[in-house]
Amino acid sequence: MKKIFLVAVCLFSIFIQKTDAASILINMDEGQKNHLKAYGVAYWLLKQEVDLYWLVNYRGGSFMSAHTKSLESECVIRGVSYNVIADAQANAILAEVASPEVNMDAVKLEKAPKVAVYSPKDKQPWDDAVTLALTYAEIPYDVVYDEEIMSDKLPLYDWLHLHHEDFTGQYGRFWAAYKNVKWYIDNQKSAEALASKLGFNKVSELKLAVSKKIRDFTAGGGFTFAMCSATDSYDIALGADGVDICESMFDGDPADPAMQSKVNFNNCFAFENFTLSANPMEYEFSNIDATQSRRIPEKEDYFGLFEFSAKWDPVPTMLCQNHERIIKGFMGQTTAFMKPYIKSNVLIMGENKAANEARYIHGEFGKGTWTFYGGHDPEDYEHKVGDPPTDLALHPNSPGYRLILNNILFPAAKKKKQKT
Repeated sequence: MKKIFLVAVCLFSIFIQKTDAASILINMDEGQKNHLKAYGVAYWLLKQEVDLYWLVNYRGGSFMSAHTKSLESECVIRGVSYNVIADAQANAILAEVASPEVNMDAVKLEKAPKVAVYSPKDKQPWDDAVTLALTYAEIPYDVVYDEEIMSDKLPLYDWLHLHHEDFTGQYGRFWAAYKNVKWYIDNQKSAEALASKLGFNKVSELKLAVSKKIRDFTAGGGFTFAMCSATDSYDIALGADGVDICESMFDGDPADPAMQSKVNFNNCFAFENFTLSANPMEYEFSNIDATQSRRIPEKEDYFGLFEFSAKWDPVPTMLCQNHERIIKGFMGQTTAFMKPYIKSNVLIMGENKAANEARYIHGEFGKGTWTFYGGHDPEDYEHKVGDPPTDLALHPNSPGYRLILNNILFPAAKKKKQKT
């Protein structure tokens, strides 16, 4: 009897060792129950300082890590699909993705990036897709705004998102439609008070100073991500350094009539040769944005993701991980970027070729990178001021929201893998 007991103990020990040596594969293909929460699990693992592999182009960009009961429990609690696989199977997957014959790779993620969202502290009449994604995925972030940025707090973070913002100081060009509405009046008063507090005569001057701090953050190795009007308005602010492009209803004096000729496109991250909108009644900053000119019915509004080499272009490959290659389009104040005004060194990762517009672009600046994503909310086609926020529990497999979360994770990639 004692002998049988000892054999049973040995067999149990072998089973435990095998279990401990196994891995968990979090698949990101069509079989995943909750793609968005899966990113949160990946971030949670990084916070635990556990080795994590992003298997790019393998089953939709799956994640793999050593099996632990706590990881398995986390997947169950968050409703994320997973498989426990043996060592041999995990090694076979790593060998498969490493093969030069396939467009796949295993990218080791090392450190949870510290995330900041540039957003005003007071309530705005619109929500933000990135903060919705972060909150739903349970990825922690700090809110920073002009005071924190001007106090040089950005170097404390690895990744920065620019909330729906107008960096030109024209209050989103909402004046024509909302100048008599309380939220607009309050927003202008608050912005002017903050500019004065920080030592600036105009909101546009403060926003330019903030834009330069963000530029320096990026140049120093930061990862900057922007959506909707924070994309083109940011570049316009940099290009119009030292030029008054604001009419009197925005800053109390007329715009420079020669402003167009004074724009320095060399200062811009993404765009060049664009024409500024000189009409303050127009709900547009320039002709970079395709919102007013595009004639695409909602049912036909899609854009395609490019395929990149996983082994030679790991950054854009990671940024484009998805279980779908054709993404449903969505509107915004800045919906899409007209391709003639995109600099030649900018990488277009998603486009509507027929409309000659880009939706998802990326570039390097100094030691860092930036990504611009057109549109406001990937699951609300025409999100309007005052509309309720999207409930992501109803869209756990959103391909459009996955692109946002790809950007949050890729700064964690082991640096030697970044060959672009």
